[in-house]
Amino acid sequence: MHRIIAIVILVLAAVFSSARAEVLIGVSSALTGRLAWFGEQGQRGAEMAVADINATGGVLGQQMRLIMADDFCDPEQAVAAAQKLVGDGVVLVVGHYCSGASIPASKVYEAAGVLQISPGSTNPLLTEQGRANVFRVIGRDDTQGIVAGNYLAENWSDKRIAILHDGTTYGRGLADETRKQLNKRGVVEAIYEEYTPAKSDYSAEIASLKAANIAVAYVGGYHAEVALMVRAARDRSYTVQLVSGDGMATEEFALIAGPAAEGTIFTFPADARRNPEAASVVERFRAENFEPAGYTLFSYAAVQAWSQAVEKAGSLKLQAVIASLRGNQFDTVLGRIDFDDKGDLTTQNWVWYVWRGGEYVPVE
Repeated sequence: MHRIIAIVILVLAAVFSSARAEVLIGVSSALTGRLAWFGEQGQRGAEMAVADINATGGVLGQQMRLIMADDFCDPEQAVAAAQKLVGDGVVLVVGHYCSGASIPASKVYEAAGVLQISPGSTNPLLTEQGRANVFRVIGRDDTQGIVAGNYLAENWSDKRIAILHDGTTYGRGLADETRKQLNKRGVVEAIYEEYTPAKSDYSAEIASLKAANIAVAYVGGYHAEVALMVRAARDRSYTVQLVSGDGMATEEFALIAGPAAEGTIFTFPADARRNPEAASVVERFRAENFEPAGYTLFSYAAVQAWSQAVEKAGSLKLQAVIASLRGNQFDTVLGRIDFDDKGDLTTQNWVWYVWRGGEYVPVE
């Protein structure tokens, strides 16, 4: 009997040890709906990072496994997705993409003691809330807005400028930061308006801009609506210059806009696909017939930074990993990065891009 009990204990111990040897990583983004392209970028980036790290031994000798959660880029759904991932037992969430999803979800992760690293949420409030568990591997809109406002002032101060936004946390926030800097430069926009997202046609909005003799429209929002706007403008032989932010960094913009995409300009961080550190990863993505554009490599880098922080800390415990993230530099596909006390990157590098021939390239 004692021998049987001993065997049972050993078996249970082995099962328990095996269960603990798997580290669960959550990824939450818009996996369905109008922003699913961004969700796929985040998912593919995290998947390859986990596979690559697992192939070299995992973290602290343990293998990682991804768990996905669809937040639909919606605040309420994001909270539900966060609660699901917490219930699943994840120690890290790579997400969310939309600022309007990341900000409410961050409260759930803080309460549960789960680390959050966003690959795409740029609204300043995400890290201004003071939640120690929150980091991001992309810049902030108060910096992006300064770059955009300066560009508008330096190139079109003598033209009529419109600033539009979609009312979302991201879109309105970016538009307001751009407007603030434009006004600081002594230029006042002719129109400042909110548009309704997810419509199938923006002809009325474009007709209004044309009637007001708007030469340049800065749009704080996502790619699908901007694509439909530029199509509506070109259909009417209206040569308004469309300018926007990082939400344009997806191939779907060109697919929706068609030839009208040509010449649309936007800000985005320096293209990590050109980094020597990312060359082998980019090559493998392309071998799978997937172009790692947009936020793909940011998601990959989020997993990289976390795994390196864990190894440096020698622990998966939240406070140890937070201290490690704040106290070290990390070699990633984005290059060498580090974080300030708020969880933001210490260096931000916003670059101007233009759509040419169905892809975005740096403005010369």
